[in-house]
Amino acid sequence: MTTVTDLYPTRGAVEVATPRMDPVVWSEPGAPGPMQPSELSDFDRDGFLAVDHLIAPDEVAVYRAELDRLVTDPDVRADERSIIEPQSKDVRSVFEVHRISEVFAKLVSDPRVVGRARQILGSDVYVHQSRINVKPGFGASGFYWHSDFETWHAEDGLPNMRTVSVSIALTENFDTNGGLMIMPGSHRTFLGCAGSTPKDNYKKSLQMQDAGIPSDEALTAFSDKHGIKLFTGKAGSATWFDCNCMHGSGDNITPYPRSNVFIVFNSVENTAVEPFAAPIRRPEYIGARDFTPVR
Repeated sequence: MTTVTDLYPTRGAVEVATPRMDPVVWSEPGAPGPMQPSELSDFDRDGFLAVDHLIAPDEVAVYRAELDRLVTDPDVRADERSIIEPQSKDVRSVFEVHRISEVFAKLVSDPRVVGRARQILGSDVYVHQSRINVKPGFGASGFYWHSDFETWHAEDGLPNMRTVSVSIALTENFDTNGGLMIMPGSHRTFLGCAGSTPKDNYKKSLQMQDAGIPSDEALTAFSDKHGIKLFTGKAGSATWFDCNCMHGSGDNITPYPRSNVFIVFNSVENTAVEPFAAPIRRPEYIGARDFTPVR
C-alpha cells in the first residue's frame, strides 16, 4: 500500500500552524469556465467569492420546495443521513442530498455550479459531500470556528487542499440570522488542532463541533490578522470558499430561517486515502469514497 505523506499534521499533543503548501486556484490562466480572471484572483487572495445571483428566483422556489419536502418526510427524518437539532428535535441537516433527490442531483451537475468547481480545482471533480442545512428561527444552533479541511484531512483522508465548497442560499441571509462568517486570507495557514479524535466523533460533531476546534488564542490571532467577513444576500446568492478557510456561524434567534444547499467538490486527483488523524473512516454519506466525476 502506498504511503501518503502527511503535509498537514493535526490532532497531536499541541496546536501547530503550518503554511499552506498547495495552490488555491489550480487551473491555468485562461482556463474555460464561468469565473472571470478577476474573480479567480479574488478567490486566490481571500479564499472565497460571493456570487449575487447564481440561480434565479423561479429556481430557488423549486429547490426550496424540495428542501421542505425532504425535511418533512418521515422516512428521510428516520434516515441516518438526517441530523437532528439536540434541543428542538427538528431536522438540522440532510446529507447526500444529490443521491436522495433528483432535483439536487441536477443542481450539482449544473454548469454554473460544477463549472466553477472545475475552474478553481483545475480538474474533473466529484462530490465529497452534499447536504441541505435548515436553520429555522427561534434558536437554531450555529457552528463554532473551524477549517473544513482540518476535519476532511483528519477524519476522511483528503491528502491535499484541492477541495472547494459552495453554499447556495435558499432563504435570504440577513446580518442577524446566523450567517456564514469567514476570516479572509486564513486559507493560507493550516491550523493543526490539539487533541485526539474519538472513534465515532462524527455522531457528535455534526450537531456540535468538539474535536478539531482551534484555541481561543489562535482564533484571536487569526481574527486580528485577517478580520471577519459576514455574508448576506438574497435567496439564490452563493458563497464559494476554499476548504481551509477559518469559518463559522452563530445561532439564529431571529424569526427568519436561513436555509441553504451545501456542496463540496473535490478534485479527482485528490481522492481520499485512510484518515490522517482518526481511528476509522467516517460514513460514506459524509465523506464519499465514490470518486466518479460529475458529468
